[in-house]
Amino acid sequence: MSKKMKMVLWVMMALVLVALPLAGLAQEAGEIVADASATEGDAPAGMSLWSIIAGSGWLGIILWSALLGCSIAAAWLAIDFFITIQPKKIVPDALVNDVREAMDQGDVMKAMERCEQEPGVLSNILLAGFKNVKEGFEVIEEQVGGAADLESEKLMQRTAYLNMCGSIAPMLGLLGTVQGMIAAFANLATSSAGAAQQSMLALNIAQALWTTAGGLCVAIPAVALYTYFKNRLSRIILSMETLTLDLIKGLRNVEVVEG
Repeated sequence: MSKKMKMVLWVMMALVLVALPLAGLAQEAGEIVADASATEGDAPAGMSLWSIIAGSGWLGIILWSALLGCSIAAAWLAIDFFITIQPKKIVPDALVNDVREAMDQGDVMKAMERCEQEPGVLSNILLAGFKNVKEGFEVIEEQVGGAADLESEKLMQRTAYLNMCGSIAPMLGLLGTVQGMIAAFANLATSSAGAAQQSMLALNIAQALWTTAGGLCVAIPAVALYTYFKNRLSRIILSMETLTLDLIKGLRNVEVVEG
């Protein structure tokens, strides 16, 4: 199976995971309202998730669209991180072996050429040290440490976007709830008292709370995945820094061989 097919399947699974809790809640709510309508003739006939979205007004539709966008972005980022945040992707074994072999031979130029052939996080860190080999080992350590911090920060910033999705989703849900509550009490103020008014108020409040439920369905897995990837990336970075120090230790006495 190709990578594109796998990514499409991951997106579909993520959307299903987000939609199933909402669909289940909608079905349960519809059954409750349907039971109530059997005993009260003027009660609403029932509701589905789509009718809730359509009945939430233009602002509600915008908020639901934003929640859908957050869920797709979170699913896409999670798929990308599952593929890219791996030790073999960040620290390729072939690159490590070739650089180690070149350093055992004392050939810095060969190690530099190998790093330039395979750009990446580890290559950028090693090149920062190799390019300053004439400046002394203390300068090499400083350059390697600075490059390692920079590359680590870049990797961490990528995972922060997943955390942003998890933070924005519940706020969008809360905004939808506030908007729905305002509309519900506005209808209460302009409608005559009675059972129909109470039923409409309850329905409006239920529609308002749905956006909060949708936001939480997006935020909970997004925050959980962010924590997982952040911890996984921290372990990879620590092992990479240890490996880098081991690879450059030979630069204490090495001489540059220019071909």
